[in-house]
Amino acid sequence: MDLDNTDDAQNQRTDFLECLRLIERLHRRILDILKFRLEALGYTDINSVQALLLHNIGDREMTAGELRTRGYYLGSNVSYNLKKMVGNGYIRQERSEHDLRSVRIKLSQKGLAIHNLISELFDQQLEQISAEQLLAGEELNSLRSQLKRLETFWDHQISVF
Repeated sequence: MDLDNTDDAQNQRTDFLECLRLIERLHRRILDILKFRLEALGYTDINSVQALLLHNIGDREMTAGELRTRGYYLGSNVSYNLKKMVGNGYIRQERSEHDLRSVRIKLSQKGLAIHNLISELFDQQLEQISAEQLLAGEELNSLRSQLKRLETFWDHQISVF
């Protein structure tokens, strides 16, 4: 066994695991940022996960099941969050005209206000990232491409089970 290859493999494994931890931490950090912004503006009836979901839905209309399949919601308790957001007036739901078992959802005016708030926050974040030269345009595009390839790889891994 070649010692250099063993060291390279161990370094690559360490880098890979660190990347996984960073992806998870970055997701938690953006949720923290959303939470602090919502609290600062007096929103007490919505949490950061729900706000991010509203942002991801945007002006689209869809079923609750589509939230997960389209990647708009990553958690397992989507029905709980939808129920809370419907109850608090952020989402409207209507029965499908074609399939009465299916419920379609879309943002209310109150939900659109949160969507716009989060969009503005993300625009501010991007401006700051650019101003501080944390990621240049081509670096951001490369990062997106690399993460997309990793997502595709894992999607394939799931499909073989």
